[in-house]
Amino acid sequence: MSHVYSDADGVFLVKLARQTVEDYVRLRRKPDVPADTPSHLRKESGVFVTLNATRGDSVTLRGCIGRPYPTQPLVEATIDSAVDAASNDFRFSPVSVKEFDSILVELSILTPPQKIKCSDPTDLLDLVEIGRDGLIVSRGGRRGLLLPQVPVEWGWGVKEFLEQTCNKAGLPANMWLDPKTEFMSFQAEIFGEEKPRGNVVRNPQHPRV
Repeated sequence: MSHVYSDADGVFLVKLARQTVEDYVRLRRKPDVPADTPSHLRKESGVFVTLNATRGDSVTLRGCIGRPYPTQPLVEATIDSAVDAASNDFRFSPVSVKEFDSILVELSILTPPQKIKCSDPTDLLDLVEIGRDGLIVSRGGRRGLLLPQVPVEWGWGVKEFLEQTCNKAGLPANMWLDPKTEFMSFQAEIFGEEKPRGNVVRNPQHPRV
């Protein structure tokens, strides 16, 4: 996808997410929207904040929550998602102060999700592109989302990406083959720290365990 956000935008938002995590964990309060926030970062956008714990040269997930739809100004959604990733991800205990120096902050700015239209579910194998697309699966009251960097980090092909997205929703892996299962795709611009509190780069690469 073409770049909508600059490297400077990525630095601004990742540093804001880091500040939010540390302020909220220490003081139990969210920072205010910075007065110098550029106007285009005040426009509504989906965003996810991912916290990764460093393990030697590798990382492991420590928290990841976001807003998939453009219902809030990006800067506000970043603050709220950072709070949730640090404190409200049910898969993990809340982040503690002693972890600050070993956590990497990553941020994914999302395009609006679009329904993938196909007459045969097997067409998804050609319509979904690894490294470009994130996926949202919906079936009944169940819903699951995986960001576009996830299959790249784990070395999945399209079929496994579809299966793992179903699993994320609590569905059987092969439910992607059911025509009643709905998929939406989105793209993301990804920025993150190279090391804790370090330089912020586009599409950071960290081996995952």
